[in-house]
Amino acid sequence: MVHCPDCDSTLSDADDVEFVETDARLGFIRASKRFYTIECADCGNVLGNGVAAAQGNGGAAGGAGGAD
Repeated sequence: MVHCPDCDSTLSDADDVEFVETDARLGFIRASKRFYTIECADCGNVLGNGVAAAQGNGGAAGGAGGAD
């Protein structure tokens, strides 16, 4: 059985984790359109992450400042 490394809760089905999407325009990952984290539903510990729909400029219009 898989357990959260922080709170030791059992991770046995989809309700035991949360998928959180962060938009790259917020400045977290400038080369990505979407950045995902997988978190423990009990304590919020980040268990993993992923990237989808990559764009070279992170969707920013206007160059270096990244302002839309």
